[in-house]
Amino acid sequence: MLSGPGFYQRRVFPWLNDRFCGDERLQQLRAETLRPARGRVLEIGFGTGLNLPHYPPAVDSIVAVEPNAGMLARARPRIAAAAMPVEAIEGDAEAIAMPDASFDTTVSVLTLCTVTDPMRVLSELRRLLRPRGRLLLLEHGLAPDPGVARWQHRLNRLERVLACGCNLDRPVADLVRRSGFGFESARQFYGPGIPRTHGWLTLGCARA
Repeated sequence: MLSGPGFYQRRVFPWLNDRFCGDERLQQLRAETLRPARGRVLEIGFGTGLNLPHYPPAVDSIVAVEPNAGMLARARPRIAAAAMPVEAIEGDAEAIAMPDASFDTTVSVLTLCTVTDPMRVLSELRRLLRPRGRLLLLEHGLAPDPGVARWQHRLNRLERVLACGCNLDRPVADLVRRSGFGFESARQFYGPGIPRTHGWLTLGCARA
C-alpha cells in the first residue's frame, strides 16, 4: 500500500475518505458484503473504520491493517464503539506478520485499488485464511464498457495523485481468480450515484 508522512495523506485524505465513502447507498453495500463474515476476521485497508457497524454478531474479533496513521487516528472512536474486539495494526497488506491459517474471514473493501501489488496482497490473504475460510470483497475497478475503460485509463494518473495511490483500471475479478480464489458468489454493477469511471463494483465472496 502507499504510505508516507505527507500532510494531505495523514490529515486531509482521511476526512475526504469519510465524506465520499460514507454515502448511505455505499453503506448498504458494505452491509451486504460483510453479511457472511464470521469468527476471527482480518480486514485490510481498514481506513477510518466505516465497515465496523456492519459486521454481524457471528464475528468474534477483528484485526485491522491500515498503512495510514491518519486513518487510524480518525478510526479510534469507531473502534471504541465496536461490538467486538478490534486490534488495529499500522502496516501494509503485502506482508502481514501473522501465522498461516489464522483467520476465518478476510475482508477487502475499496482497498485492492490502492495496494502496490494486488496479486501479492491476495496471495497473503489466501495464506492467512483457514481451510474453508472466506474472502469478502467490495472493490471498484476496470469497467467492461470500452468507452468507460478508456476514460479510466486516461484519468488513472490523476486519480493516483488525488486519492493516495488509488487505481481506476484494475480488473478486480480477474485478479481474484488468478490468485487462486474461486467465487462462491459475485455480482458486478455500476454503483448508484457514483461516476462510471469510479463506480464499476465487484461485490463477492470467494474461497481459496
